[in-house]
Amino acid sequence: MPRHPNDDSTLDVLTGGLRIGYARVSKQDQNLDLQIDALKAAGCTRIYEEKVSGANVQRIEQENMVKALRQGDTVVIWQLSRLGRNLAELISLVNQFEQMGVAFEVITEKYDTTTASGKLIFNVFASLAAYERERLIERTRAGLSSARARGRVGGRKPKIGEKEKREIAILLANPDMTVKDVASRFGVSRTTIYKHYTAPVAR
Repeated sequence: MPRHPNDDSTLDVLTGGLRIGYARVSKQDQNLDLQIDALKAAGCTRIYEEKVSGANVQRIEQENMVKALRQGDTVVIWQLSRLGRNLAELISLVNQFEQMGVAFEVITEKYDTTTASGKLIFNVFASLAAYERERLIERTRAGLSSARARGRVGGRKPKIGEKEKREIAILLANPDMTVKDVASRFGVSRTTIYKHYTAPVAR
């Protein structure tokens, strides 16, 4: 729930914002006590508790937290794996925090975007995500060329799972990659790609 504009009783004296914790269960650990204790010890005065896990599960509490964030706040998590489903999502969220003027801190990895070393680590993560995206695009193009040379299109079992959905999103983020090429890459129809890729696609 968004805080009242006049709620300044728990503001951090250095950042002018709140230290907000986010805790999420995993398939291996359904108990949040360890994370919550660590977040409280780190000075968090408000903690959002996500009690669902899974790659395709909507994270309501994370959405509520992002909506409630204000400039000067600091998002604190126990471990990097608690925030994003994958590296690309993690980078996207931290970028969003930065654009909002919100700092980001990880307790176990000693990661803090307000420090020079923390920003350096984040830049390394972003570079790795970009590298993986380029590798996926290159593999897709190479696979299409090979299939066409053999007189067929695709060649991959028509299956769209969570991993494939993430790859589709990455590929379609490239303006040079068409829906037809992506469909061929996975051995499915254009309609299937439109069905599984929820963002608007005009190509």
